[in-house]
Amino acid sequence: MSFESIKLPPETEKALLQADSLWEKFRKDNFSPKRVVNSGDIPLRDNDYDVIVCGGNLGIFLATTLQMKGYKVAVIEKGLLRGREQEWNISRKELNCLLELGLLTEKELSEAIYTEYNPARIGFYKGYHLWVKDVLNIGVSPRILIAKIREKFEQLKGVVIENNSFENATVGIGGVEVKTNSQTLTCRLLIDCMGHFSPIVKQARRNQKPEGVCLVVGSCGKGFKENETGDLIYTFTPIINQYQYFWEAFPAKEGRTTYLFTYTDAKPERISLRKLMGEYLRLLPEYQNIALEEIEFKRFLFGFFPAYYQSPLQMPWDRIIAVGDSSGMQSPVSFGGFAAMLRHLPRLTTAIDEALQGDYLSCRDLVLIQPYQPNLSVTWLFQKTMMVADNKRLSGNEINQLMSAVFQVMAKMGQEVLKPFLQDVIQFAGLTKTLPQVDIRLVLPLLPDFPILLDWLRHYLNLGIYTGLYPLASSLKPLTTHLPPRAKYYYQRYLDMWQYGSGIA
Repeated sequence: MSFESIKLPPETEKALLQADSLWEKFRKDNFSPKRVVNSGDIPLRDNDYDVIVCGGNLGIFLATTLQMKGYKVAVIEKGLLRGREQEWNISRKELNCLLELGLLTEKELSEAIYTEYNPARIGFYKGYHLWVKDVLNIGVSPRILIAKIREKFEQLKGVVIENNSFENATVGIGGVEVKTNSQTLTCRLLIDCMGHFSPIVKQARRNQKPEGVCLVVGSCGKGFKENETGDLIYTFTPIINQYQYFWEAFPAKEGRTTYLFTYTDAKPERISLRKLMGEYLRLLPEYQNIALEEIEFKRFLFGFFPAYYQSPLQMPWDRIIAVGDSSGMQSPVSFGGFAAMLRHLPRLTTAIDEALQGDYLSCRDLVLIQPYQPNLSVTWLFQKTMMVADNKRLSGNEINQLMSAVFQVMAKMGQEVLKPFLQDVIQFAGLTKTLPQVDIRLVLPLLPDFPILLDWLRHYLNLGIYTGLYPLASSLKPLTTHLPPRAKYYYQRYLDMWQYGSGIA
C-alpha cells in the first residue's frame, strides 16, 4: 500500500481541510483584528463572579485552585468541557503539582495515567544518539483528568457554562462585563485561557504575524511491533524541500502515537498541513519499520502552533490577564501548553490570589504576573537554528549536525544540564557550559540575522542577571514582613519573575 492510497476518514478529512484553511488564512491575512475588548465608565460593583475564566480545557485547573481559595469562579467554554482522546505526554515533576495543590489524590491521578514508559530516544540522522529516562514519559488521559478536576470544581460550587462562546468584554469601573453568545456576566477579573487564537489575544497582538510556527501532523494506531520505548526528538532524513523533519513517538493506550513536526514561519508560501500529512505518511514506514497496511489507524492529528517574541503576553487592559497558550508562556521550541501550564500553576494561583485580595487589578499590577522571562526568550535562537530561513538555501545535513553536536555536549555535562533543556527550562549555568564546546563551524551556517543574534545576547545576559538576583532577593524576605501590602505584592512578583525567569523553579 502506498501513502497516496491512504484514505482519511471523512470526519478527519473535513477537519484537516478546516485546519489547513485556517493555516492558509493565518499566513495570508493582514486585516485588522476584530475589536472585542473595550474600556468604559460602566460602574460594576456587584459582580456576578470574582473570576471568569474563558477557555476550560486548561483554564479549569487554575479555576479550581482559585475556587479552593474561596473565590466565586465561572468557566466559560465554547463547546463541551471535556478533554480530547489523545493523551497528553508530560514528566512526573510537572504532574506532581496536581497533588501538591490538592487538586487530585494519588489514586485519582493514577486513574488518569494511561501509559508510562522508559527510556526515550534522542537521535539525529548520521549523528549522535542517546537514551534518557523520565522525560515526557507519562501519558495522561485529558478526558479523565479534566473530568476529575471539573468534578472537584463543581463540588466546590464552581460554575461551568458550556456551549457559550466569548463575544466581547467591557472593562468598567470595578469589574468586567463579559458577553457570550447567550448571556452577559460580570466579574472582578477576566482570565483568557482560550489559546493561541483567542480573539482577545488577536486584538492585544494587533494581528501580528508570529516570528515562528511549529507545524505538527501525526496519528495514533495499532500494529507496531515495538512499543516499549519512545522518541523525544529524532531525525532520519536531511533537510527536504527547505524543511527539517523531526519525529516523536510515544506508547499510547490505543497503540502508538507518532508525530512529524517542523519549524517554519508564517509566510504565504509555506507548506500546507495537507502536504505535510502526505510527507508523514510517505516517511512513516521507514521511521517505524512498518508497512502502512499493518497499521490500524485510530485517529489522525494535526495543527500549527505560533510563537511570538513578545511572550508571555501582557494584556494592555485593567482586569484582564492571559494564561496558558493565550499567554505564549511555553518555549517556542515546544508545541504543547499543558506542561507549561502545570509548571506555572502554583505561581499563578498565588499571584492571582494576592492580586484579588489586595484589589491589585490594574494593568500595571497584572503585567508582573506574566513578566518577561529570559529563560524562555533565549530558546528563540534554538528554534531559529532548527528551521531553514527563506534567505538561506540549505540542502544537506546542517541542522542534524548542529543538533547532534549540541546534544553530545549536553550529555557529557550530565543530567543537570540535559534534563532542564528537555523540559523547556533553560538555565544560565548549563547554557554557559554548553555553548563554548559546540563547534562554531556547525553554528555559522544556521545563525539568524545579526539583529536577532544581538537580541539573543541581551536575553542571555538577562538570564545571568536573573540567576544572580533571585537568591539575593530571596535572602531579603525576612526584612519584608513590615512592608505595606502593595509593596509586599510587588516584592513577591519580582521574586517570582527572577525565579521563573532564571529557570530555577
